[in-house]
Amino acid sequence: MKHKIFIDGSEGTTGLKIYERFAGRDDIEVLAIAPAKRKDADERRRLINASDVTFLCLPDEAARESVSLVENEKTVVIDASTAHRVADGWSYGFPELSAAHRQNIATGRRISVPGCHATGFIALIFPLVKAGLLAADYPFAVTSISGYSGGGKKVIAEYEDEGRDACYDAPRLYALGQRHKHLPEMTKVCALAREPLFSPVIADYYAGMVVSVPIYGTGLAATGGLRALHDFYMDYYAGAGLVKVAPLPDDSNAPAFLGGNEMAGRDDLYIYLTGHDERIVLCAAFDNLGKGASGAAVQCMNIALGCEEAVGLVVG
Repeated sequence: MKHKIFIDGSEGTTGLKIYERFAGRDDIEVLAIAPAKRKDADERRRLINASDVTFLCLPDEAARESVSLVENEKTVVIDASTAHRVADGWSYGFPELSAAHRQNIATGRRISVPGCHATGFIALIFPLVKAGLLAADYPFAVTSISGYSGGGKKVIAEYEDEGRDACYDAPRLYALGQRHKHLPEMTKVCALAREPLFSPVIADYYAGMVVSVPIYGTGLAATGGLRALHDFYMDYYAGAGLVKVAPLPDDSNAPAFLGGNEMAGRDDLYIYLTGHDERIVLCAAFDNLGKGASGAAVQCMNIALGCEEAVGLVVG
């Protein structure tokens, strides 16, 4: 029996990338909507309630409207927008964080896909705060560099315009007012006492991102330095799925650079620990369109449907 899937917002970047991940799968039937009826509430209602899983790849208000159209209690809604990431009653779609997160995805009917920047930060910080290695009021600062595809169709068009302004040639800081839409998610999911200082950067390449968080070794509740912290992450994410921990570099093999696009085209995430015992830099490298969006959405669908977790995904 095929699972019936509807993508509400199938023409957007995330929707298209979700559809691409169904290639070659014989257990999926995509319910298509006629282009002229993409904004027709009655047609969307029909398809949502005919589906086993509906993906919402929409602006926040449109996503909330789509949820209001759900009448079939068996339909699983997987929302890739910001609308429900901190909402009560929604499962947070990051199964590697804990057994409880995975179980909530497996049994839930409302699943919110994490934001891309938030995915990197939370992968790094949630385990440390949960284990009591860093205090909830630690003064976190996070820098995230991402390809321009994370901005959606309008931003993609701006970057790929032959007559674009020269400012697009260089990396650009944005969200300078410290009000980025991923901050509430980072704070709530990690149970922080205050929002982190967040500096996102958009750069002139299509996809991939690196999120980095520097910490002082003296701020850790347990001593042991860089190697002990690496062992902690290895244990925490052992067999976790799509989150992996890179080997700890030493002076002989430490990378000179960590490229923002090194994980482009993949659906897994790698954690890197660099620095030394006193000053440690935690990094998460992944694709903003993969584990940061559509790959995570399909991973959640696979878990919710009882499929093999990584089917249809590109992992190392």
